[in-house]
Amino acid sequence: MKFTEQAIKGLWLIEPVRYGDLRGYFCETFKREEFVSHVGNVEFIQDNESVSRKGVLRGLHFQKGEYSQAKLVRVSQGCVLDVVVDLRGGSPTYGRHFAVELSQENALQLFIPRGFAHGFVVLSDVAQFQYKVDNVYCPQSECTLKFDDPVLGIDWRIRVEEMLLSEKDRLGVLLKDIKPFENL
Repeated sequence: MKFTEQAIKGLWLIEPVRYGDLRGYFCETFKREEFVSHVGNVEFIQDNESVSRKGVLRGLHFQKGEYSQAKLVRVSQGCVLDVVVDLRGGSPTYGRHFAVELSQENALQLFIPRGFAHGFVVLSDVAQFQYKVDNVYCPQSECTLKFDDPVLGIDWRIRVEEMLLSEKDRLGVLLKDIKPFENL
């Protein structure tokens, strides 16, 4: 696997090596020893999966306090634009976002440390999104950063009128109203 740290410290793009022939391909999507040697020791405790249709935007979600989560995300079917926003207090990139296309074709994965809001929009007809987390889900600690906050300037590559949003995602809070993560 190829590990590349991004301009926002702590974010890693991971590209598995695919071995293919006429039957298809094989690749390792997670190898603990390699992950720890590049990213560090993260104890993933749960794997999650969602399936969404074109235009679905999920996010920008994060959990506060002791329930914050690191994630390792990938797409096994279809294509999404994956977006994260740095919410770490004192970070030189606080409030900056990073966006990357994740798809079954490019097989890229993104490691997102604690202290980031995360979301994605589906660009293909359907997308199967998989992710590992290092902490339990706690609904009382969840918060949603407004996906269209003008301060963030995120180009979601799809018009708002074409987006399918939950009420929670439609009513997210602005960056100026979020308390930054501390002591991560």
